Order: sequence, then structure tokens, then C-alpha cells
Amino acid sequence: MEQGILESPKFRGRSAAKIDAKGRLRIPTKFREVLQKHYSDALFVSRMGDALVAYPPEKWNELEAKAENLSQVHPDHRSFIRRFISGAELCEFDSQGRILIPSMLREDARLNQEVVLVGMLTCFEIWDKTAYEAQDAQDRQNAARINESMASIGI
Repeated sequence: MEQGILESPKFRGRSAAKIDAKGRLRIPTKFREVLQKHYSDALFVSRMGDALVAYPPEKWNELEAKAENLSQVHPDHRSFIRRFISGAELCEFDSQGRILIPSMLREDARLNQEVVLVGMLTCFEIWDKTAYEAQDAQDRQNAARINESMASIGI
């Protein structure tokens, strides 16, 4: 394998994890290493759809810079900023490699103890295990349409 592939700062793969009673989540080593080698060792966490998304601060800052150009009067733009941007929380790591997910975010995403972390290249998602399984089943049912859509953009 080429060295460049190993050094590419992307979040890949899936991992099962558990949130403890205090709302702390241990981030898998493969995701934590991406942060430690290429970004600040912290995460901005917000809700998107039925999951939470976790971004390195540098990637979150890029997203916010783009959001600053959104219209302040367009209802969809305001809604996006209200729900996604304003809902974000900076989550720093403790000495054991865990982040504390604020209770409001855990409630918004209906996270229970068992979760699945899903690499999404520039960020990763945090799903309640049951919700992830339902989404995965839906994605499998729509696989042919999704593949056609990807093919139409050259992937």
C-alpha cells in the first residue's frame, strides 16, 4: 500500500461503542489517531438527521466559514444555522480518550448505551445502534438507486 493512502486524514470504517451512564463515549483508536496526527484533538458534535456528526475543529471551522455566506433571510438557510450550527458543542477528550456528549445532543439523537460510529471521510457519525440498523436496512433496499446516483457523478 502506498504511504500516501495511510497518511490521508480521513475517517473510515465503522465501530461499535458504548456510552456510559454519564454520557461519555470512548472514540475508537482509528478515529482518534486521525485527530491526533492531522487535527486538533477535540471534536465539534452536532445533530444531522437521526445521528450526531463529529468534526475536527479545523473541518468545523471550514463548514462555519461557508455557513457565514448563507442568507440571513432565506428560511432554509436560517433553519440550517439554527438546527445544525447553533446545536454544535465542542467536546474535548479526557485522559481516557472519551468525550462527554451533552445530554441535549444525546436526547436529540435518541442515543442509548449502544452506538455505532461511522466514518464519513471528513467527519464521523454517531448513531444509536437500533437507528443505525434501521438506516442500514433502508440503504440496502435503495442500493440500486444509490449506485446509479453515484455512477451518474462518476463514482
